[in-house]
Amino acid sequence: MATLCRLREVPRHLLVCEKSNFGHDKSRHRHIVETHYHNYRVSFLIPECGLLSKELKDLVMEFGPYYSVKDLPLHELITHEFINAFVKKGSCYALTYNTNIDEDNAAALLPNGKLILSLDKDTYEETGLQGRPSRYSGRKVMKFSAEESALMSYFSSYRIQEHRPEVALRTAADLQCPVLRGGELGGQPEAACSAQELFDWLGAVFSHAELNNEPSNFLSSYCCPQPSTVVARASLCTVTGFILPEKICLLLEQLCHYFDEPKLAPWVTLSVQGFADSPVSWRESEHGFRQGGEHLYNFVIFNNRDYWLQMAVGANDDCPP
Repeated sequence: MATLCRLREVPRHLLVCEKSNFGHDKSRHRHIVETHYHNYRVSFLIPECGLLSKELKDLVMEFGPYYSVKDLPLHELITHEFINAFVKKGSCYALTYNTNIDEDNAAALLPNGKLILSLDKDTYEETGLQGRPSRYSGRKVMKFSAEESALMSYFSSYRIQEHRPEVALRTAADLQCPVLRGGELGGQPEAACSAQELFDWLGAVFSHAELNNEPSNFLSSYCCPQPSTVVARASLCTVTGFILPEKICLLLEQLCHYFDEPKLAPWVTLSVQGFADSPVSWRESEHGFRQGGEHLYNFVIFNNRDYWLQMAVGANDDCPP
């Protein structure tokens, strides 16, 4: 009975959906992208497209680099020299690497220069950090993403390494896609699928799950929501690394311009996932892992510049902005 009760305690997951137009004065698309600081994976899907344009390819290939610095004392990030060299000159983001947010000490540097710490109970009590988190000087492997290339020389006395994001391109043939209507966020019976149904479908597509609900498939019984249509080809691109919000803004803008010329595709999507063990999700909103650690958002971009925005967080997080 106790086991059954625990199984019924499904953790809360929150999905917020809204719609707007990129041309509206009060559109929040740029604010949402710019304040989601620590991005791990960016994926986009273009139906009825067998080959990405040169502009899109060139853009994703220029996302990097980012850096890892081993055994870095965190107080290095709040020195006047570091702030003047990087924080004041442009966007600089940092995050502890290979730490579990609910178990270990973790830190995140925000582009406004704030250093956010998440401390385990033992460290908090041992160091007496109540109200004084900036004094914590533990050594961590930190990952940095910044416009400045001078990080290599600035941290030359530490073990610093440059990394490039991984780019994966693939073409899906005969992909069954949900039918969407930009003005119908909640869908319409027998006419259009809802934002929730699309969100679930995208998760299956980017996870390379089969969508045919075959009886012999023991991994997934999921199938495409209805109504649906089959597209001959669809292009999928995924970039994995430490990706700046500024780069994602450029990609979103480029995808908006995809419809400047007539296209067969009625919509395209852009999905962004944050690091599961980041201390924050959007801005300075506290983030925890618990059972999933998700904090992500997705744009569905329609050919008339309308868009859907979907934002999701996990069990303990506050509502997205």
